[in-house]
Amino acid sequence: MLYLVSTPIGNLGDITHRAIETLKLADYILCEDTRHSKILLNHLQIDKPLKSFHKFNESFKEDSIILDLKQGLQVALISDAGTPGIADPGCQLVQRCIAEGIEIVPIPGPCAAIAALSCSGFETNRFQFLGFLPRKSGELKKLLQEAFVYAGTSICYESPFRLLQTLQAIHNIAPMQQIAVCRELTKKFEEIRRGTPQELISFWKDHTLKGEIVLLIDGEKAIEGQEWESLSAEEHVKMLMDQYNLSQRDAIKMAAEMRGVPKRAIYNAVITK
Repeated sequence: MLYLVSTPIGNLGDITHRAIETLKLADYILCEDTRHSKILLNHLQIDKPLKSFHKFNESFKEDSIILDLKQGLQVALISDAGTPGIADPGCQLVQRCIAEGIEIVPIPGPCAAIAALSCSGFETNRFQFLGFLPRKSGELKKLLQEAFVYAGTSICYESPFRLLQTLQAIHNIAPMQQIAVCRELTKKFEEIRRGTPQELISFWKDHTLKGEIVLLIDGEKAIEGQEWESLSAEEHVKMLMDQYNLSQRDAIKMAAEMRGVPKRAIYNAVITK
């Protein structure tokens, strides 16, 4: 049986009783960094074998893990922090277990994305998780444009070394966009800030950025005050070009996504005029 055990994202007091009991019964524990996970196990006074399982070796180790599971071993999977498989190794192993008919048991607990969403002040009934933001500027711009038109909150993970660059990218497209940045959640220097990209840039340009970061985009209000439903396709495209500094091509694509119609329909309505 494979157990997916959620572990604290910072504060070790957030470990659940069920997680502790599951780690105690496991024959061995899969983890990203054995040195990092050893700190948690020592704190919990749990002495179990740790085996490294990360994005660089998960494919290589998969067969031996599946064999152990088929032989009846109890295996626990943890990540460095939070819920395994969420922007961390584990998804591929879970898919293999399903294909092999091996039982999978989730042991719920901390998750940085959900913790950040709950205190963001943004829409919580509808949200999407985008994982780590892409590094390439073109891919980042495309993903941000999709987040701006999403009728809910978009949750992303970002590196402290790239946060200011990402905030600038958001500012270049939608300067009035409301976003929230949650840093070092549950830890001593926990910090949650909300505002426009420029407001956050102005604050952090003079402060050292460290730690784990969750960035949230309030997509529901990305076009606040704009009644685009009453606009023609041509007017809608022009509005998006002006508001987001988009090319006509990108604005056509965004308008099509917002209206739920094929891109060709918007293209024909705009270009053929």
